[in-house]
Amino acid sequence: MPNIKPVSDLREYSKVLDDIAVGEPVYLTKNGRGKYVIADIVEYEKLKATVKLLSKLAEGEKSGRQEGWMSFEQMADELGLDNV
Repeated sequence: MPNIKPVSDLREYSKVLDDIAVGEPVYLTKNGRGKYVIADIVEYEKLKATVKLLSKLAEGEKSGRQEGWMSFEQMADELGLDNV
């Protein structure tokens, strides 16, 4: 179940920070609507890395569709791999 608190709870921020765990961010609301998220730094870094990876994969797929796909042998040659 998501951990949702009003932003006014930040007056006692140590209590809010105590509720943060890896994989369990605290969602802050303002005027009853979602406004902010407080997350563990490890979880945040994982999220950034995931977004970057998905972006690169999308670039590769776009390139493959526009310029054509490489065969396994072409890829191995491009990377300088022998006997694959």
